[in-house]
Amino acid sequence: MAERSTAAVDVADNSGDEPLTAQADQSTADGVAKNRERDTDNDEAQGSGGTQGPGKASPPELHSGHKLARRYRLEECVTRLDGFSSWRAVDEKLRRAVGVHILPADHARARTVLAAARSSALLGDPRFVQVLDAVEENDLVYVVHEWLPDATELTTLLAAGPLEPHDAYQMVSQLSAAMAAAHREGLSHLRLNPNAVLRTSTGQWRIRGLAVNAALRGVTSTSPQRTDTEAIGALLYAALTQRWPYENDAYGLSGLPKDLGLIPPDQVRAGVHRGLSELAMRALANDGATASRHEAPCTTPEELVKAIGEMPRIRPPEPAFTAPPEYQRTTYQQGTYGRPAPHPGVTQPVAAPPPPLQSRTGKALKWAVSALLIAALGLGSWQLADALMDQGRSDDTNQTQTTDGNDKNGDQIRPAKPISISGARDFDPFGDGSEKPSDIGKTYDGDPSSYWQTDFYLSEDFGRLKSGVGIIYDLGKVQDVGKVTVTFVGNTSVELRSAGEKATVEPTSIDAFSKVAEGSGATVELKPGKPLKTRYLLVWLTKLPLQTDDGKWRGRLADVKVTS
Repeated sequence: MAERSTAAVDVADNSGDEPLTAQADQSTADGVAKNRERDTDNDEAQGSGGTQGPGKASPPELHSGHKLARRYRLEECVTRLDGFSSWRAVDEKLRRAVGVHILPADHARARTVLAAARSSALLGDPRFVQVLDAVEENDLVYVVHEWLPDATELTTLLAAGPLEPHDAYQMVSQLSAAMAAAHREGLSHLRLNPNAVLRTSTGQWRIRGLAVNAALRGVTSTSPQRTDTEAIGALLYAALTQRWPYENDAYGLSGLPKDLGLIPPDQVRAGVHRGLSELAMRALANDGATASRHEAPCTTPEELVKAIGEMPRIRPPEPAFTAPPEYQRTTYQQGTYGRPAPHPGVTQPVAAPPPPLQSRTGKALKWAVSALLIAALGLGSWQLADALMDQGRSDDTNQTQTTDGNDKNGDQIRPAKPISISGARDFDPFGDGSEKPSDIGKTYDGDPSSYWQTDFYLSEDFGRLKSGVGIIYDLGKVQDVGKVTVTFVGNTSVELRSAGEKATVEPTSIDAFSKVAEGSGATVELKPGKPLKTRYLLVWLTKLPLQTDDGKWRGRLADVKVTS
């Protein structure tokens, strides 16, 4: 489970009642945004199925400063409607911000909310905003969840414009894998919209309100996997075009023109990535939409993950080079120090050069200097020629000796040279396809104090869920690899695998890599048993250490160096 911070769960609906807290509904992007929570979707636009009517119970009368369980101090009301209220609060025991949903114990949906919150908490997937507590106490039911102060919701990101292709690719990849994992455990979201998707400062995408948002609003669906898949398609469509793929405006985005139908994103806006455009249409190929190029529609998150895996990987854009500023001359120049600056527009007199040596003594001095220079040049030329002749004789002798030495001792050993790594990505073929991708660069940044870490597992063998995880390193071109030195935090078992000399594109299957070396320890030198030429290397972790700081089994890779 990833490190926890805090985040609000988006549950407001602008199509419903206005908040009753004098516009205190600030903080929709988990402590970052300052606008009231925006959840303008309705059942028709969202495609999320029907909703149950709100309960008859009135919301509990709470105020800032009220404490729950003598621990959670309410700070600010985020929203209050449909008989429940949502708050930003402080966990005084752990001294951190949290979010809290509160509703009366006799509310029509109280039991459903409790069950949804507890099921979501058991999932423990770090790609979701975590439920920390779900309690029924003193005629109240409240759900405590994370609050992410460093996160920005997708609604805010899209207000500035569409996402870059690489960002959109990362978003749909991570959301699809997360929802596929949730559906395998029988959990669905049903209210997956731009307000429920967050991007952290490290670039990781997280989902808030799994199961809980729908339970609070009474949303149900007869086909939850199809509903969540279409919602992911709508999010990708919006990320590519800055338009909502339905006729109604929602989440601060304009809808599509009426009577035009659902058109592909690359027909809505110029420059849209063609592969992502087709992927969005395949995910939206429900309720009358048509997948482009006759591709089969994706109706479950698992199918969406498979379709993404078949796409060429979209690389991040190259960093823009910023030209250095022009050289600025300082005032400490020869002839200006201590002098006032000339007034603009005033012509400064030019000092006349000193007169040449015209006297008889001056002429004699010039002839003497010229003679000395000619003598010095002649002497230097003679010494240079003599040195070159001596070097030629010594080279002939050394050449004979070197040839004899090589005949007896064989080729001399070439010194090892470092090989630079041009790129890397996480590799998790037996899991959800993603393993902390945002920290990959820390493994070859030259800083051994930073590291990439895996998700946590229940045992050193990945909880018997998979045979391993790793990182694929791109050397830029096929090169001779003599040794790979890997530094871990804790003793870790590792294998070095190679894609071979003929691999021209980055492999996507573990079968495309062959093992060339293995070892175990905190610092492991992996030397292939025979000469190795390759462009792609896989550092494959096979056994994890127990990290004492959090008591979890996880691998932490701090540094990778490749030499020829």
